[in-house]
Amino acid sequence: MDRRRVLFVTDLAYPAQGRRYCDEDIFLTSRLREAFDIALCHPLDAAALMDGFDAVVVRNSGPVLHYQSEYDAFRRQAAARGTRVYNPLSGRGDMAGKQYLLDLSADRHPVIPTIDRLEDLHLLPEVDQYAVKPKVGADSIGLVFVPREQLAGLAYGDILVQPRIDFRYEVSFYFVDDAFQYALYAPDPERRWVLKPYQPTDADLAFARHFIDWNTLDHGIQRVDACRTRDGELLLVELEDLNPYLSLELVSDQTRDSFVASMTASLHRFLDAQPAS
Repeated sequence: MDRRRVLFVTDLAYPAQGRRYCDEDIFLTSRLREAFDIALCHPLDAAALMDGFDAVVVRNSGPVLHYQSEYDAFRRQAAARGTRVYNPLSGRGDMAGKQYLLDLSADRHPVIPTIDRLEDLHLLPEVDQYAVKPKVGADSIGLVFVPREQLAGLAYGDILVQPRIDFRYEVSFYFVDDAFQYALYAPDPERRWVLKPYQPTDADLAFARHFIDWNTLDHGIQRVDACRTRDGELLLVELEDLNPYLSLELVSDQTRDSFVASMTASLHRFLDAQPAS
């Protein structure tokens, strides 16, 4: 039986704060190798190598803002050649920048209120501090907190402004295709990378699935990041659909095995599906 060839894109040397990307991708490829012929490459090499493979899997490749022009060229070439990229490049979440936070906020989805114009400041609640972040960003790069009186002096256009939420904890929901896999949370807001397993309620899962459905990706790995407010409400922080870190080292062996099986099945379905027109 012919085995599919997969180019697995990862930056094994990326210095992520509080995490080791390389360990996760070494583990994943060691397991996926049971079902596919796999080669690993740095994101800067993907465009030159991808023609020799049945699919390109983008995993822990680091924030693309560090190599934006090369990433844009990779996307153009993949589209022109009909290359199968997993996750598919049609994602509406972080893959396409932070515009979705503005769109979701304007449409009154359960998301942290977000604006990008000073004249819309009245749409945000009055709080002591506001989070200001670039529209193109990742890993909290460029994030600053400012008091309300400084908002008028910001250079609007390429930034987003949100109220700084006094939340109880952050929680992430992990999906393969539209199937929920597991959840993790950071019980201490000051130690956001110290995660523990989280047992979601039916309401929690309905919240997370709402954004998975909104994104309309038929295949791929997504992470829905949210915060729990003091009032008990969940609000979306990010919809990560490009290269979400999975924190697989923090889940049980059974959960990890189940995730690998789900990803393997998803990749097979992805390769068997008819190409998008």
